[in-house]
Amino acid sequence: MKTLLKRLLVSILLLEARAVVRKYKPHIIAVTGSVGKTSTKDAIFSVVAAGHHVRRSDKSFNSEVGLPLTILGCPNAWNNPFAWLQNILDGLLLIIFPARYPEWLVLEVGADRPGDISSLAYWLPVDIAVITRLPEVPVHVEYFKSVDAVVEEKASLINALKQGGTLVLYADQRAAFLRERAEKQGAKVITFGFDGGVDVRGSDFAPMFETEQGRQYPIGMSSMVTVGGTSAPLSTMGVVGAHATLSTLAAVAVGSVLGMRVEESIAALGTYEPPLGRMHLLRGSKDTVIIDDTYNASPAAVEAALRTFAILKKEKNFPEEAGLPGGKQVAVLGDMLELGRHSVDEHRKVGALVAQTADLLVTVGFRARDIAQGALDNGMLDANILQYEDATMVGEELLLRLQPGDVVLVKGSQSMRLERVVEQLMAEPERAHELLVRQDAEWKRR
Repeated sequence: MKTLLKRLLVSILLLEARAVVRKYKPHIIAVTGSVGKTSTKDAIFSVVAAGHHVRRSDKSFNSEVGLPLTILGCPNAWNNPFAWLQNILDGLLLIIFPARYPEWLVLEVGADRPGDISSLAYWLPVDIAVITRLPEVPVHVEYFKSVDAVVEEKASLINALKQGGTLVLYADQRAAFLRERAEKQGAKVITFGFDGGVDVRGSDFAPMFETEQGRQYPIGMSSMVTVGGTSAPLSTMGVVGAHATLSTLAAVAVGSVLGMRVEESIAALGTYEPPLGRMHLLRGSKDTVIIDDTYNASPAAVEAALRTFAILKKEKNFPEEAGLPGGKQVAVLGDMLELGRHSVDEHRKVGALVAQTADLLVTVGFRARDIAQGALDNGMLDANILQYEDATMVGEELLLRLQPGDVVLVKGSQSMRLERVVEQLMAEPERAHELLVRQDAEWKRR
């Protein structure tokens, strides 16, 4: 019965959303990919908002329910049936009566299962489609026949482009396939990334530090952004890691589609606040630094996060030059879910990289045991590996092992709830509700 009611609710909201799009004809930017969708959506919002009335998907509203809610401008009612009825009523009022509707919508589009994106192409007229990184083994592959099937589902967003629309595309090994598909439809293509030859290029990445009581702490990343022959500096506060800046490169690319100069887009990004739980820098107890990447996890994202340890050491010799003793690189890693038959191999590959990048490994979850095995197989000492079944006991016991100057990366799929570990380790746990993901009452009850 509950499933039937949900399907009915989704159908009603979807019909209302389609009617609203037909009535108000907003320009639409749709963001998909396997890594960094939410941060990219938020960065694009900052750029577009500099000159337009714009609405974006709330948090990670990218599902069959979240997308129509964004178009209707309604909140998630969770388990409150009266609030859902209010949402339906608000949608009807928006259709029947005139209203001041946004000129632009920035929508995050997810693909948990086959058909999630391709079904949108029939009714969602997209002006700019943005496809972020599509790694070799993407998240949610468990529900698809193959990795290629996941890529095909993401690529189906191109079918939603209006005539003369633009594809903004992360330049990797799949870019040629996606570019060719878009150009066959008459779409323009703008690429972003780190390599030469892209239209919007990021380079010269380095962590930024601030000094406090004679000690230095990382506070963000500096870089250069080049569009055409023009370069400008960009500072991304509150996060670390070159891959954490990809969202800003995509936003600059969208700005160029709108006719904005690179300096204008970067100025607009001054209002951008990276989403919580995505390579977010926090002060930890005992003068440690936490890299909070607990929102979710995929093999590519975990690999990029682990390589951040090397960036901190290479660029600033952090934390020894910062005047802090110790300086272990600690990786707290939970299960990566929805990988299907790729699960064991991908967890062990992560373990092999941990052996090269971290001094201490803490695993959380049944699947993450394969991370520990991969680390052991590649030379990490058993004494430097701690294993737990869930997140409840990790923080308290890990604190006994931490020393001033340690850098702690915490990352896992959202069901592992590793934000609970961060809360136990952070210097200001009383601020968890404003600094960590999944702090609203509904999540806390789970």
